[in-house]
Amino acid sequence: MQGTEEYVNERLDHLGIVAGVCREIGLAEWLDAQEPGKRQQVSVGTATVAMILNGLGFSNRQLYLVPQYFANKPVEHLLGPGITAEMLNDDCLGRTLDWLYEHDLTTLFAGIASRARRIFGVKAEQIHVDTTSFSLSGEYSREGAEAATIAITYGYSRDHREDLKQWMLALATTHDGDIPLFMQLLDGNSSDKVSLLATITAIQAHLRETDEEASVYVADNGVYSTVNMTQLNQAGIRWISRVSETVAEAKALLVEGSETWQQAEDGMAHWFSRQMSLPQGDERWAVVYTQTSVESVRQTMLRQVTKAQKQWEHTCWHFSNRRFACEADARAALERELKGKPGWLDIHGELIAHPQYEGRGRPRKDARSTSSQWQIVATVSVNHLQVVQEVFRKACYIVGTNVLSPATLADQALIGTRHPTRAAWSAAFAFSKTRSFWHPLSLSRNRSASWR
Repeated sequence: MQGTEEYVNERLDHLGIVAGVCREIGLAEWLDAQEPGKRQQVSVGTATVAMILNGLGFSNRQLYLVPQYFANKPVEHLLGPGITAEMLNDDCLGRTLDWLYEHDLTTLFAGIASRARRIFGVKAEQIHVDTTSFSLSGEYSREGAEAATIAITYGYSRDHREDLKQWMLALATTHDGDIPLFMQLLDGNSSDKVSLLATITAIQAHLRETDEEASVYVADNGVYSTVNMTQLNQAGIRWISRVSETVAEAKALLVEGSETWQQAEDGMAHWFSRQMSLPQGDERWAVVYTQTSVESVRQTMLRQVTKAQKQWEHTCWHFSNRRFACEADARAALERELKGKPGWLDIHGELIAHPQYEGRGRPRKDARSTSSQWQIVATVSVNHLQVVQEVFRKACYIVGTNVLSPATLADQALIGTRHPTRAAWSAAFAFSKTRSFWHPLSLSRNRSASWR
């Protein structure tokens, strides 16, 4: 009588692809090589791959439940011979998190990214740098915290959750936004003007150590300032950044405009360029607007105009019911009332004199007034020409660079460095905010905490 065959059903899903990529870049082997003398049942490299698989497996479990997650997975196929789900317990993963913390996550990430670039043949040419915030619930007291740990505190929230404490992440990727090059965890109240400059400087130092060189760094206007651009120029770092509209020269250039706008091949973008002599050195600025930016600003302006017109009509109605002792007082009061009025709203005031008579009651026909009270009847109208001009001005933005020669970096390439990657960046940040492996548990050594 033949024996009964037993079958075991194990789920591989997408984890085989993730494990294959980790194996192709030699992630586990590279981490283990950072400390060859480190010995434990499951190596730190293999345990790190296990945590990546757990995070990309859309799991939300505490560390001691991770073996339960791998119970129905082909663990040996994913992680190597002899590895079982029971080995991936909270003690193993906790020790691995301690090891990662001690060896600096930023340094490890940069090394892994450099290794992956060499294997896949990806060049670090145009590097995009940005930051985002991750909101957290809880107290997160700093008492007893080490100096090297990040501060989870209140700051400017990209998630619009100012009521929650947060931490921040600086990330650098390739032009398409899909190959990460550098990652650094930041305090929750970090300033972009400080963190972005520090990130670019750190990336440049790391690339030079590996005999690489970025052609240009791309960042948003958070990095743009006279001090930062001076430091980048002195370091010989080429950059592209959106110029803040608060800069005096930027305001003047947006108002000045140009009679000769160039048009992109697809007809969507229009621009003109100027070479600017600034305290930090010469820069090339391109003033740009697109059909999308014009339409977006137009819709916003329509809502603002409708709301402002109603508010100022209400204000003028109340003002028209006031009386003043003289004409000068009435006009002075109107000027004070109009402070803060948008330039595209016109207020027309009609001055009316109301004669005053002695005594009470209705005056006689031949009675002479002894004084006058003055009233200004104010009406509101929209200056549509100025609205159109305001829409156009707000739809324009400035992209600056210290690459002065159009032969090296053409105007159309300059203005195309910012927008094509924004969708990819938004998707990357949105994805990372839902994945457990970004959580700062790896910095806290709190093994009993929920790994999310």
